[in-house]
Amino acid sequence: MNPPAIAIDGPAASGKSTVAKLIARELGYTFINTGAMYRAVTWYVLQQGVDPADTAAVEALLGDIPLSFGKDGAVSTVMCRGQVLGAELTEQAVNERVSAVAAIPAVRELLVRKQREYNTAEPVVMEGRDIGTVVFPNTPFKYFVTASEEVRAARRAAQGITDSIAERDRKDSSRACAPLTKAEDATLVDTSDMSIEQVVAFITADIRAKLAR
Repeated sequence: MNPPAIAIDGPAASGKSTVAKLIARELGYTFINTGAMYRAVTWYVLQQGVDPADTAAVEALLGDIPLSFGKDGAVSTVMCRGQVLGAELTEQAVNERVSAVAAIPAVRELLVRKQREYNTAEPVVMEGRDIGTVVFPNTPFKYFVTASEEVRAARRAAQGITDSIAERDRKDSSRACAPLTKAEDATLVDTSDMSIEQVVAFITADIRAKLAR
């Protein structure tokens, strides 16, 4: 059996990345940001001058894509030819096109395999949109973190990101491959009126209770 895998799913700007990172720190697990992995592929596709909507062209890049997925301490990292990617992953062009790249089955197959590799030797807290439904469907630690559209739009604006939350939700929920959806056995956590500390405390307590059983 692999070590524990904590699945934190949810839509854009729900707070799941911040929550997952703090839970990982609280439990001493490794935090895996899967969104950064999809953003890295999107960034690379754009760097090569390839249209993210051209599925065949994107797939042709995957065979020798120079991205590596590792970690710095207890946090996952993405590197391209030895350079850690950071600000590049939140560029406006990446924000606008990551949903198209993430909808390509070959991209998801590649990255899901990489995501599962993290959990073969250590416990992880992994956030994304299909962690509880696709990456770790059998884990008992599933949480779907969300918030109202208005709250999430305000959070994105505070980060300087101006893409449409409603459009991002539509794309992520309607794609044919691994759409954003709550796993039937996931615990729903609405963060609209909760502080980050309250969310982290709630989920951490639930995880510890399940581990104790």
